[in-house]
Amino acid sequence: MIRFKNNTVLLLIVLSAFGLSTLTACSGSDDNGEAKAASDDGGEDHGDGDDHGAEEGGDHDEAGGVVEMDAAERKKQEVKTAILGQRALAEEVIVPGEVTLDLYRTAQITPRIPAQTMQRHVHLGDKVEEGQSLVTLSSVEMADAQGALIVTSREWTRVAKLGRGVVSERRFVEAQVAAQQARAKVEAYGMTATQIDALAAKGDASKATGSFDLMAPQAGTIIRDDFIIGEVVEPGRVLFEISDETNAWVEARLTPEQAGHLEPGASARISLDGARWREGRIIQVRHALDETTRTLSVRIEVDNSDDELHPGQFVSAAVNIGEATTVLAVPAEAIVLMDGSQTLFKVEGDELHPTPVETGVNRGGWVEVTGGVNEGEEIVVSQLFLLKSLILKSKMGSGHGH
Repeated sequence: MIRFKNNTVLLLIVLSAFGLSTLTACSGSDDNGEAKAASDDGGEDHGDGDDHGAEEGGDHDEAGGVVEMDAAERKKQEVKTAILGQRALAEEVIVPGEVTLDLYRTAQITPRIPAQTMQRHVHLGDKVEEGQSLVTLSSVEMADAQGALIVTSREWTRVAKLGRGVVSERRFVEAQVAAQQARAKVEAYGMTATQIDALAAKGDASKATGSFDLMAPQAGTIIRDDFIIGEVVEPGRVLFEISDETNAWVEARLTPEQAGHLEPGASARISLDGARWREGRIIQVRHALDETTRTLSVRIEVDNSDDELHPGQFVSAAVNIGEATTVLAVPAEAIVLMDGSQTLFKVEGDELHPTPVETGVNRGGWVEVTGGVNEGEEIVVSQLFLLKSLILKSKMGSGHGH
């Protein structure tokens, strides 16, 4: 009986200790909640736990799920922002396409007379400017034409100095016409006006060697140079092909029903990998069906100043085929999934606030936003996963600290 009483006393002591511990823990939780609220209001420091969280977050302070990052740091981290606004979204289809040269910015360089290649001045892949020398050729026909140019130019210079009062009208006209014809001939053979003037000014028949240069008719990149030095080439043989690759064409194929909704000038997008897209515009819609595929080809012009697109590459092309509806929309990359919710980061001064939003249709790389944010607010549109990771690290750090 005494043993039972002692056991009861012992049990009461244990229960009392457990209750005191629970009370202390609850009191500590209340204190922490007050500290968190104070911190949210810009108040007191949390202590050791918060210091640990700051270390986990690196150079940023993410208190209560907010990333603190000023404009300078955002630029350093490539965190870009934009103002929320309305955008016209239309029904879109994605079809296969192929990159081709912009034929309106491409030129082929060929000789006009039989000639031998003597010296190459540029190579495949070189950037050239308009009027730059590409290759030196030598031709017997050009030598004859150059000799005639020198002779007739000298005769015309002499007759013109004498004037009509000294020479007969016939001689005057014949000398003039002969010089003009000789000049036209060497120009037709491939010499430029500057080269012709220089040769005629020398008046030295020994300079009529038949040597001349082919010049670049435009600026661009050498994309073809299929010849060897010493080769005798015939008229029309393509020695060089130059293309201005700052623009590229994409040939996309659509069904007649899809193509029927398109007009030149409409916007389109293309992608090499299905993840990154670049804007373009439709410049032509063919009117003849491909006999094999029964599709219509649509030509899309895209900016290629970064030289990422090259002829022959296969891409995905996205074109709008329906009526556009104007809605509040954000780029798809501006939304990240956090805690099971579609989330944007709103910019408020130097703070980036994760904000759950409601979304609608997703078209053309843009997502309709139907709730959670308002037009005119500034949001983050890049590096969303970086911001998400900073917040997750901060939460992990807070958990370890408490």
